[in-house]
Amino acid sequence: MIEWGMASSWTGRQVRLRAVEPDDWTAFMRLADDDGRVGSRLKLPRSAESYRAWAKEQSMAKCDDDRFRLVIETTATGEAVGTIGSHRTGPRSGWFEFDVTIGADHRRRGHATEAVVLLLRFMFAERRYHKALGATFAHNEASLALAHRLDFTEEGRLREHVFFGGRHHDLVLMGVLASEFEQRDMVSES
Repeated sequence: MIEWGMASSWTGRQVRLRAVEPDDWTAFMRLADDDGRVGSRLKLPRSAESYRAWAKEQSMAKCDDDRFRLVIETTATGEAVGTIGSHRTGPRSGWFEFDVTIGADHRRRGHATEAVVLLLRFMFAERRYHKALGATFAHNEASLALAHRLDFTEEGRLREHVFFGGRHHDLVLMGVLASEFEQRDMVSES
């Protein structure tokens, strides 16, 4: 549960969401190189300089159409443990897509759950979106469990939609409406 009365709408008990800073390049490089990441596509190696440039660019990026990337850091130590972002929006229809990634050493501690709740509260209450969408690989049981815990509903499955690791994988589309989240959020606060 995250309390509204905290110092910031971006801070929960375990995590704080904050803007990307240029010095975050090492954390992003660590996340990208995380061998334990479930369902990741094999990508070409990137230089440290490319991560530096990307982090600097992100730190200066404007929030166009509510598309943004935030760092997830722990409230206890301030360590960057992941990232969350809104990467596609349909403002006329009131939907947005988001993603969340937590480093392997910090999974299964509630960081992703709390980060997603903070993001949903902002997008639903402050930006007046009606629906949140997330896509995950069908074999990523941890991400699917997170979505179900937050009352997301499976809205569709794109069969053999993504190719990596030598084969095709299904992509599961999950969604939650603002009214469903609000009802769940009020129950979890009581």
